Order: sequence, then structure tokens, then C-alpha cells
Amino acid sequence: MSQNKTAFKNNLLLGGIVLTLMFIILYLMARTFTFIIADYAWYEKFFGLLLLLAQAFILTHGFGYFLNLFRVINSEGKTGSENHLVQASLIDYPPVAIIVSSYREPLHVVEDTLISFYNLTYPNKKIYFLDDTRYDLPDWKPGEAEKYRLEIDDLCRRIGVNLFRRRWRGAKAGMINDFNDFLDKNPPEGFEFVSYVQGETIKPGDEKYIIVFDADQKPLPDFVEALVSRMEANPAVAFIQTPQYYSNFEHNRVSRGAGLQQAVFYEYICEGKSQQDAMFCCGTNVIFRREALRDVGGFDESSVTEDFATSLKFHLRGWKSAYLNKVSAFGDGPEDLGGYFKQQFRWALGTVGLFRTILSRLWKNPSELPIYKWWEYMLSGTHYFVGWVLFVLVISPILFILFNIPTYFARPELYFMFYVPYILMTFTMFIWSLRQRHYKASEIVSGVLLQAICFPVYMKASLLAVLGYRGTFKTTPKGQSLSLPMHALWPQVGLAALCFVAIIWAGMRIYYERELIMALSVTSFWCLYHFLILSAAVYFNHPLEEGLEESVENK
Repeated sequence: MSQNKTAFKNNLLLGGIVLTLMFIILYLMARTFTFIIADYAWYEKFFGLLLLLAQAFILTHGFGYFLNLFRVINSEGKTGSENHLVQASLIDYPPVAIIVSSYREPLHVVEDTLISFYNLTYPNKKIYFLDDTRYDLPDWKPGEAEKYRLEIDDLCRRIGVNLFRRRWRGAKAGMINDFNDFLDKNPPEGFEFVSYVQGETIKPGDEKYIIVFDADQKPLPDFVEALVSRMEANPAVAFIQTPQYYSNFEHNRVSRGAGLQQAVFYEYICEGKSQQDAMFCCGTNVIFRREALRDVGGFDESSVTEDFATSLKFHLRGWKSAYLNKVSAFGDGPEDLGGYFKQQFRWALGTVGLFRTILSRLWKNPSELPIYKWWEYMLSGTHYFVGWVLFVLVISPILFILFNIPTYFARPELYFMFYVPYILMTFTMFIWSLRQRHYKASEIVSGVLLQAICFPVYMKASLLAVLGYRGTFKTTPKGQSLSLPMHALWPQVGLAALCFVAIIWAGMRIYYERELIMALSVTSFWCLYHFLILSAAVYFNHPLEEGLEESVENK
């Protein structure tokens, strides 16, 4: 009975997805047609084109999301939620290197992570701490660098962990590449290696796989077995990615929103990409085949998102990738808007920077990858242009209300005929699909709002990336929750104020002019909608929930 009920739900969901995809295509066709036939001034057509491109961006990415959703739902019961990979029974346990690369992370964060590695039940493992801290920089206080270095040494000695250092270059990607060279008996100049582990049978270099964790990620005991068994059964797979989930969300609004934003990605999107053999690495909680890393020349050191860039190298060389939707590790999310903005800036800068490479490779040699892989890489590479999209969506109704500049070019009747069904269908299916994975609507909205107020960060990062700026690798701050000064939020607050002014002005126009009542009412609604979204910046700028904030202040 329960199987029939599940099958009925899945069929209903599949029908809804197909209907949603149809609405997306029909709406895009209708919008394009009304724009082409519209007879307006050049500047009105210019702003109208911006709005059309912004909506086309949303429609394209929405189409990609629902296409992945269709694949996943359609495959449930056939391949299961754990992907299409065959799983082998482990008789021999191939040696595995468990590594964490750290750059000046708080000691308590590093200690918790290293201790958690000893809870791993996989028998044939070797734990390495890669200390990538730059002790040569002048920003240390007198004696602070040496003190931190000695504390790291003592920590590794006390816990029993192998310690690796080298002359700094290439950030995290450079560190892992140098470490791999060390394992291959080709150590970098000026390296240091100290083993604080007694009685280990695995020698450095014996490892067949490496598993990479960020300094704050703590795996569950059975993390390794599920991944190694799949790697052993699928020799063409270069890496298997697992999800990231934040554990510091209970009393922190930013961590909660960031975690839920991650959840949207790690559910259907990653599963759909994996079924297309187009999953990319996300930097942590991932296992790599060392043979594959050697084949592609190691991690890409030219990008601040080395994980995404290296994934493309794997696929171009014919290696496969996969995603295992099994929650096996927990970490710490950004704890305030400052930390969140830094994290998102780095991700956006690196991803859009790689988009230039993707576009170039596609143009020069489109046969390098199948079309469906190019499609997935194009979707991922263009994702962070969403900042410009949101900006255009916000200013469009403001321009009409304050300056009488139309951007939609369609009668209200056509608007309600095409746009309202599209928006209702996509919103309903988006919420419903995540409800099937036990997420509440309020939780989903929290993640969407946090991403929306990040639009100026995405705008800046994507512009710099298009202009060729590469940036430098910076870790996300941990262990603090600080509010930004209000002037740091001027783009969000300023646009929210403009939306509020536009709402008031629209009301006055309706009352005094008695014209364009329907158009002014619709644009006023969108101004109110955008005002509420942008106002979330104030909410998230006080990241600690009230009860916890009071207890912190009392301390």
C-alpha cells in the first residue's frame, strides 16, 4: 500500500514537472514575441531587453532545475537515491589518506576535526594534517606566529596525526598538489613531514585514495567505507562528492539560511548532475582516486574555486564523477553576513572565472564533452550572474512607477494569462519537491532570502571575474557572529528604500491620475515583494537569535 502511495506521489510530481517545463517554454516564447513586436522608444526597448534577459536567465536555470528534478524522481525505485554507482563488497581495504588542509584556523576547530577522524571505522587509513598557515607574513603580533606553530605541533603530537608543511604557494590547491608529490616520492623543496603516529603499517605513498576535508568538517564513523566500496567497483570514477551540512544552525540565522541554501543544491541538483556524469567537486567531504589526480596534473591552481576547475579537467580527460546523497559529515557555516559575503564572493569569483574557460573550450572544440555535460557546466558557470538578474528585476517596476518607463511590453490580460500560471506552477513545484525531502517551506524561504540579499556581492564578483581578476584564496571566518555597520549594507537598504518610495508614488498616481490602474497595481505588488526581500538584510545582520544573543552579551 505504501509503495503504491509513493508511486502515485512520484507520478503526480512527474506530471507537475512536465507541466512546469511546458509553462516555462510557453512563457519564454510569449515574452520574446511581445518584446519583438513592441513599438517603443530606444531607451524603453533597452530596459525592456534587460528585463527580458533577466527573465530568460531565470527561466533557463529553472528549466535546468526541473529537468534534474525529473531525472531524479523518474529514477527513484530504479537506481535509488544513492546514485547509479555499483557498490562492491570490501574484502581488502585499500589504503586511504585522510587529509585536512588548514590555513590559520582556530585551534579548537582543528582539534575537534582531527579527533573526529579517529572515530572513523575504516581500518586501513592514514591521517594527515596539512598546515598551510603562512608564518612568514608580517601581520602576526610579536611571538604569535611561533606560538601558533608550536601549538599545532603539540596538537598533532597529542592526538597522533601526521603533520605536513611546505613553502607556501597556490593556496589549498597548491598544498594538496605538493602533498601528492610528497606521496609520489617527489617532495617539494623546503617541505616538512613529521609522523606523530606510532606503529602505522601504511607508508606515505601507499594510499590509493585521498579523502579531503575542510578544517571544520567532522565525518561520521562510516564515512569512508561507502565511498571506497563504490570507487573500487567503478574504476573510471575520479571522485565521489558527498553533501555538506552545517551543524551550527540552531541559534544562528545566517548559518541556518546558508545551510538551507546548500540543501537546495545538494538534493535534486547534485543527484541530477551525477546521473548525467556532470557532478563537480565541492572541495570537502570528497574522495579522489590518486591515479586520476596524477593523470590531470593535480588540482587547478589558477582558480580560487580549485574544486570546480579541477572537475572540468577530469571530465575533459574522460574521467567520470559521482555524487552520493548520504549525509556523512557536518561542519560550521558562516556565522554572520561578513563571513557569508566573503564565502559567496570567493565562490562567485572562481565559478564565473571558470565560465570563461568553459565558453572558450566549448567554442574551440564542442566535441570535447557531450552536449548534456556542457549544458550542466554552463548552468553552474553562469549561476552567480543571478546578482545582476535580481538587480534588473528590482529596478524595472521602479522605473515604470517613478519615470513611466515600461519594461514589460504586454497588456495586463496577457500578463495574467502567461506569467501568473508560470510563477504559481514553478513556485508550487519547487516547494513541493523539497517538501518531499522533509524541508519546511519556511526553511526554504530562509535560504532563498539569504542568497537574494547577496546580490551586490555576486554583481561585483562576476564583473571582476569577467574582467579576468582571479583573486586570492581566503578562508571563511569562524567562531564569531558580528553585525555589519549599516553603511556596509547600502545597496540592499538603498534599493529597499527606493521600492518603498515607488509604492507610495504608485498609490498617489492611481489616486490622482486614474490611469494605468492595473499596471501600477501589478508593479506596486512587485515593489512590495522586493522591499520585503531586501529588508531581510536587517534580519540576517543580527545573526544570533535573541535568547542566545542575550546570553553571549551577559558573558
